[in-house]
Amino acid sequence: MSCNISISGLTKRFGTNTVLNDISLSLTPGERVAIIGPSGTGKSTLLRCLNYLDRPDKGLITLGDLSVDAERASRADILALRRRTGFVFQNYALFANKTARQNIMEGLTVVRDWSKDKARARADEILARIGLADRGDSYPSALSGGQQQRVGIGRAMALDADLMLLDEPTSALDPEWVGEVLDLIRRIADGRQTMLIVTHEMQFAREIADRIVFMDGGRIVEQGPPEQIFGNAQDERTRAFLRRVG
Repeated sequence: MSCNISISGLTKRFGTNTVLNDISLSLTPGERVAIIGPSGTGKSTLLRCLNYLDRPDKGLITLGDLSVDAERASRADILALRRRTGFVFQNYALFANKTARQNIMEGLTVVRDWSKDKARARADEILARIGLADRGDSYPSALSGGQQQRVGIGRAMALDADLMLLDEPTSALDPEWVGEVLDLIRRIADGRQTMLIVTHEMQFAREIADRIVFMDGGRIVEQGPPEQIFGNAQDERTRAFLRRVG
């Protein structure tokens, strides 16, 4: 969790629709960057392209000594990238037929090729850290929404990734569970985990982020420290968006 990260010229099209248009962004070790903006502007697609859940059409992603060029990325390149990134989905994306422990183990055994014993020990350590030490044998159907999302975050934590990608991690939660998930993300951030967070929780973004990125129309319109973006945004599109959500 100590490398520089850069995204250069990232472009993604779905048919004739350009969802990401030449996105470039850099993160320093331990930096927390929150991405805000209107729905449908490419925020989630950006995260998915960084983990190659969606394959970008163009662009270069660099994590430390690893560089992956979209136009010639091999399966080995993509696997290497996934080994160094952790993804938290907005809808939990847990395996319904696996326990909380097994869900956390999955990435370690499949992506990292760890033994089951080693992965189980790591999963139990993570379960304790996310406050679910007594729920390791529970299936997702027996967990609350907040607990399921904590398992999803734990799965990303287990990889000890260079970059954690969080795609609107509270959007699928009932209001009563939002606080516990945000508190967990804050604790992880306090450990200087590099994070790229898509969120619609403006107060959370203001509190947790070192930098705010505002996207619109598939492009980065403006970025800066929270106090600048929320207090003195320079672009009218940013100001209009913040007026609507404020």
